This record gives sequence, C-alpha cells and structure tokens, in this order.
Amino acid sequence: MGMLNQLRPALSKATSPVAHALARTGVTPNTVTIIGTLGCVAGALGFYPFGEFFWGTVVITVFVFFDLFDGAVARVTGKTSRFGAFLDSNMDRVSDAAIFSGLILRYAGKDHNDMLLVCLALFCLISGVLVSYARARAEGMGINATIGLAERGERLIVSLVAIGLAGLGVPYVLAAGLWILSIASAITVVQRYIVVRRHVEAGDLS
Repeated sequence: MGMLNQLRPALSKATSPVAHALARTGVTPNTVTIIGTLGCVAGALGFYPFGEFFWGTVVITVFVFFDLFDGAVARVTGKTSRFGAFLDSNMDRVSDAAIFSGLILRYAGKDHNDMLLVCLALFCLISGVLVSYARARAEGMGINATIGLAERGERLIVSLVAIGLAGLGVPYVLAAGLWILSIASAITVVQRYIVVRRHVEAGDLS
C-alpha cells in the first residue's frame, strides 16, 4: 500500500472543516473534481510548454489540494456515489496526462529538444496509466491490488517537486526525478501483476 494511504485518516480530519464550508456554498463534489482537474490542466499546459516550471507547479499544486476536497464534500453532504468515484478516477488520469504532456511539448520542440526527457516523460505518462489500470482491472476481478511502491500520491509528489525545483534552476533534478518516477512506476505495475497472478493461481476470486 502506498505510504500516503496511511495518512488518509489525518487528511480526512484536516479537510473536514473546509469541506463543511464548501458544502454550505452548495457546491457539489463533482464540481470540485472538475474544477480541480481544469486547474491542473491549465497549470500544466499553460506554463510547462513555455518553460515556466515553477509557476506552473505552484498552480497545479493549488488545484491538486483543492481536488482533495471532492471526497470530503461528498462525505459531509451525504452525496457519495459510484459515478462520483468513477469521475474522480478518470479526472485524475486527465490531470496526470496533462503534467507529462506539458513536459513533452516543452522538450519535443526544436528550440529545447531533449529526447531523453521526452522519452522519460512519455514513459511516466504510460506507466502511470498502467498502474491505475492494473488496480482497476484487479478490482473488477474481485482482487485488492492497492499494493505498490508508487501510487498516484507518491507519483505526484516526485514529479511536482522535481519539476518545481527545475523551474528554480536546480541542475539535473528534472531528469533525476523522472528516472526515479519511471523506475518506481514500473516496479508498481509489476507488483500489481504479481498480486493478481497469485490470486488467480490460488483461485481466490470473488
């Protein structure tokens, strides 16, 4: 299980007061999800392709934290739903894709061409999708596959810290961060495949 999952109870307590305040405005959980996603996409595609890594990361971070409140608002309003969970999961993929697409657009251009960073960002994008898909497909088979070195929270922290520091001029940090993220994501995919295979071989399916 990802390290950040262990912090969920504390995060729930911390977000509860803000969730109550948002709920009083009449905003719905799905609206919070969509606003958070649009903000992340705007931060990534509006700043990263132009080399504004620091400010783009600031914008994305603000909306990532805002997106944390969708589940909290759903709980305090009693509006939890299967569609809300479905929407949230899909919008997370959109936000993640925007972050790495912004990097790819930056480094695939002729003025700042760096194919290594393009390949690393592309691998991070694809492996992140595979991590999520492996979990979703396993759950569809009745298997809990939340195990993994790098779930979404960890991947976001590594990517945003590396990109933000690169925006402040720290040398080599972006490449290092993307390498770490690539390896951790690949390991996570393999971990989830192994868990599913063990359950299937043991006949432990619901």
